[in-house]
Amino acid sequence: MRKVLISKAGSPEVLKIVEQERLVPNKGEVTIRVQNAGINFADLMMRLGIYGKQAPPIPFTPGYEVSGVITALGEGVKEFEKGQRVAAVTGINGYSQEVNVPVKQVVSIGDDVSFEAAAAMPVTYLTAYHMLVELGNIKKGDTVLIHHAAGGVGTAAVQIAKAYGAGTLFGVASGSKKEFVENLGVRFIDRDKEDFVDVVKKETNGAGVHHALDPVGGEHLKKSFKSLRSGGKLYAFGGSSFVRGPKIFKLTALWRLLRSPKFSPLNMIGKNKAIFGVHMGTIKDMDLMRREIEALVLMLNEKKIEPIIDSVFHFEDVVKAHYYIHNRKNRGKVLLDFS
Repeated sequence: MRKVLISKAGSPEVLKIVEQERLVPNKGEVTIRVQNAGINFADLMMRLGIYGKQAPPIPFTPGYEVSGVITALGEGVKEFEKGQRVAAVTGINGYSQEVNVPVKQVVSIGDDVSFEAAAAMPVTYLTAYHMLVELGNIKKGDTVLIHHAAGGVGTAAVQIAKAYGAGTLFGVASGSKKEFVENLGVRFIDRDKEDFVDVVKKETNGAGVHHALDPVGGEHLKKSFKSLRSGGKLYAFGGSSFVRGPKIFKLTALWRLLRSPKFSPLNMIGKNKAIFGVHMGTIKDMDLMRREIEALVLMLNEKKIEPIIDSVFHFEDVVKAHYYIHNRKNRGKVLLDFS
């Protein structure tokens, strides 16, 4: 069996294909023969070595989410059987032909759900669902501002917001993705030519939005906070502004980190606004995560959500896949094929 290994911090070329022994599941785990693994921006940040203590020590195998077929059951596992089609949140180790996963992080998928769609769902849709539904209690008519609207979490947030009857959705992206974002039914905002705060304030009669999803981080968070209405909620779930490109620029990342805003609790109280930090990879409440995944699988089976797959790379082309995302080419989810 083979897997992808981050051999050291650096550009995509540090991703190596290595051999691994066949896995044996531990107690309470299942072994999954991976069909597809999702690529997330967090994988790129970990590869660059700028994710801090939230990433395991290098070398390691990245990959938060997979789909595939169960090939072995650990001691005490009663919930699944061999040959069952599943999706799973792995935390790490997803870029592999085979992976062991605790049962609480695994869900069954229907025969009519593709492995591609199943692998595109666990992290991106889970992140969007956790923000908008679990934390945000999104309601019918709510307005939502979504940065990186053409990406995996962005497209997932659009679909989940619509499923819950949200009102106007504002999607910020580069000009080249205007048509794609508008075809999602979103009010497109050109990140290079428009001030998103001015746009949302103007189109909400000065009030601002109910929800703002910000994976950019740094000083950008100030503007997202400003775009909120009284009672609004800001979700900070990434730091793409710290990543200048496919190579390490530690001074750039450090500079932007130092310029990240320090939000005053008194200011937040006075403005009646909330800020949530979200990283699904560090959530310890597996029962909560499982309930959310099960809710999403139900929405998937009922066709209320439908993951948008931009492209699927063979796992041996993982270097090309990482460059593809670094270059901001993707419109939707990028996957690796281990089939």
